[in-house]
Amino acid sequence: MSTKNSPFETYLHVGIALEPIHVGTGGTRIGHLDLTMARDPAFRLPKIPGSSLAGVYRAYCAMGKQQEKPYRQLNGKTKPYYPDCAGPGQRKKDGSGEHCGASDCPVCAVFGFARNTGGGFAGLAAFSDAHLLLFPVPTCQGPYWVTSPAALKLVNFEDSGLSNLEDKVYLVEKPPATGKLNLGWLYLPADGCSSKDKLKERLSEFKISEDIVKRVALLPDHLFIEVVNSNMEVRTSVAIDPETGAAEGGALYNYEALPRYSVLCWEVTCKNPAHFKINNKDINLSNGTQGTTGPAKGPADVQAVVATAHPYLEHLGIGGMGTRGMGRLKVIYPTPGKDNSDNKNNDQPDKEKGGTS
Repeated sequence: MSTKNSPFETYLHVGIALEPIHVGTGGTRIGHLDLTMARDPAFRLPKIPGSSLAGVYRAYCAMGKQQEKPYRQLNGKTKPYYPDCAGPGQRKKDGSGEHCGASDCPVCAVFGFARNTGGGFAGLAAFSDAHLLLFPVPTCQGPYWVTSPAALKLVNFEDSGLSNLEDKVYLVEKPPATGKLNLGWLYLPADGCSSKDKLKERLSEFKISEDIVKRVALLPDHLFIEVVNSNMEVRTSVAIDPETGAAEGGALYNYEALPRYSVLCWEVTCKNPAHFKINNKDINLSNGTQGTTGPAKGPADVQAVVATAHPYLEHLGIGGMGTRGMGRLKVIYPTPGKDNSDNKNNDQPDKEKGGTS
């Protein structure tokens, strides 16, 4: 079993979209879409890049720490966590905006810093991409949340019943009397899922609502890709001419987004701060897992800092179009206020995780 002396811990996070989420690719046009979602190159499935997660987490953690300690002093001057330690770290003409790079700054220690003079620090937290775990699809029987064996592997769920799936939809609940179910435009034979009990138990561990779990539909990987890409939300916007109040000519565009109630998962790998120093000083995250001061005690203290961003993700969101009813993402696992010690990833032998005993 891993301990606080492990060189790192990997914490699995699961979140549910409270609003559609659009994380774009810089204006790439595909077919009729002007602004597409970022996608995994192998599976062609929409995702939230780890770089986007890391940037938003950093900004929101700085907001949280600024609220806790608004008048932090550094070298005899007031040094705010936000926006100085949240930004790119480049010094402005008035001398502000540079990362402080202090060993007791939880933002700089966890997310790293680049300074104009002296060295930098890579940071203690590394973010994976956020991938789809469950995707809501309209049907004649109401919404179902589709998934696939490859998606379930992201949460370490593998079962012999998931091998050699036919071109059917396998339901956790009783199939319709017709024996078929439409998923968007696809009309597929419907069958019961032989792994339904294990699957329901595993998904429930991540605090996913029972209303969603009981309406999970399992698809082969190749059909999952087609169903997701065929049922992305597409919105159309147009710029308004401020002089006339009417639509501006040539300013119509559309963009795609993950629909509301999509369930995503991502990992945060937290390095042990006891193995690092900043400016030859021990790293002090100030309010770690136990709410104590002094040197950080392990990777769980890093995860505790990361978790301060979760309330802001829920209310301020991630991605573009945040002022147009988009972007809010609620982290439902790990449970807010806990250090994620019950994470199934952390129950594996250290030889599988790269940790030590």
